Amino acid sequence: MGDDLTHAVTRGLCRLLWHHGLAPLTEVPLPDGHRADVMAVGPDGRLWIAEVKTSWDDLRFDRKWPAYRAWCDLFLWAVPVDLAPALEAETFLPDATGLVVADAHGAVFARPGRSMPLPPARRRALTIRLARVAATRALRLTDPGLDGAAS
Repeated sequence: MGDDLTHAVTRGLCRLLWHHGLAPLTEVPLPDGHRADVMAVGPDGRLWIAEVKTSWDDLRFDRKWPAYRAWCDLFLWAVPVDLAPALEAETFLPDATGLVVADAHGAVFARPGRSMPLPPARRRALTIRLARVAATRALRLTDPGLDGAAS
């Protein structure tokens, strides 16, 4: 997540999720080859994915976001305040997707998402994937010279 605004929205989103008891992780690779901007697991085991958007063009031309809904119990958009009204368009499924308005200091839930529970086997596989990604990143922080990758 390269630019400053994207980083700010992501930071605010992660802070909000953390304060609501979820454990967020950024840039999580999914089994279908896509990468979730933020994936979080709640204390109840539910998996959330948030797609971070910071410009109208980025939002309008993104065709991959519907695929993320197959990999989470709840899908959220995370945007800066000026982009929030665009997410009310039917194209972005306002009745099914949550909306978070964020900046670098925090965020608020502007619209709750609708939970669509994952099948148990998929939830288990994704939870293991999330745990492995997080553990690998933590290990690389403590041992940056670590060679190779665990599969």
